[in-house]
Parts: sequence; structure tokens; C-alpha cells
Amino acid sequence: MGKGSLPQRRRRAREIALQLIYELDLRPALTTEEAIEMFPWDGEVEDVAEYAAFLVRAVARHTDDIDSMLREYIVGWRTERMVAVDRASIRLALCEGLIERKVPLAVAISEAVELTKMFGTVESSSFVNGVLGRIVRSVENSEGGSEKTENADSNAL
Repeated sequence: MGKGSLPQRRRRAREIALQLIYELDLRPALTTEEAIEMFPWDGEVEDVAEYAAFLVRAVARHTDDIDSMLREYIVGWRTERMVAVDRASIRLALCEGLIERKVPLAVAISEAVELTKMFGTVESSSFVNGVLGRIVRSVENSEGGSEKTENADSNAL
């Protein structure tokens, strides 16, 4: 399985994915596969590299959908105005927790907040938490709370 526990390896995969998503955002001429290939993978555990690459590819596939969701639920903010790390973290959390449903939304949000504490500005973690919280509440309301129930069941495992 590799070094470290699954949560530690997943966190490391998210750190790498965030860096690659950030790079792709700032260098639009770079393809997803080029960014993944250029990352210095030496010393990374195989499942960390695989999960990080999965996340980067998933965010790249769903960026337009995620940005549409942001425009729908976050009035007064354009994604272009967001700090690039915040934007990357929000995209990662929404993709992993809401679109791909790889982890419960609460986990995706918590991880996004922690990542922005590491890589973002002083205000990043509060901003990311607020944006994701607002989107999740809106989605839960529109789905009649089914997301909340589903995640509660996932946390019980």
C-alpha cells in the first residue's frame, strides 16, 4: 500500500493535485497530461501519484461545470477575481466531494480549508470554507437534503 496511512496519502495526493491544478490555471497552454508528466514524482508512493493524477484529470474535465456552479451560487464574485490557490482548492473540493463523490463533502471541504491554510493567503481558508459551505447548503436545499444524508452514511463506514 505504501508509506503512511490512507488519510495521509490522500492528503499528499491533494497537495500535489492542488499544485498541478494551480499550474494549469496559470498556464492555460499547458495540457493536463504535460503538467502531470512534468511533476517531480520521484519518491512519491504509487497510490499517491495515481490519486493525484486522477484528481487533476477530473478537475480538468469538470472545470466548466464547477465554474458554472460557482457563478450560480456565488453572487458578486467572478472566478477570475478569486485568488488562484483559492480557486484551485474550491475546484478540487467540489470535484472530489460533489461531482466524483470520492469522499464525503465534509471531508472535501475540510481538506480544501487545510490546503488553503498551507498554500493560500491569510484570508483564504475562511473564504474557501464560506464559498463551499454556501454551495453545499444550496445543493442540499435543491436536492431536499439527500446529499447530507448520503454523506452522513459515508462517514459511518
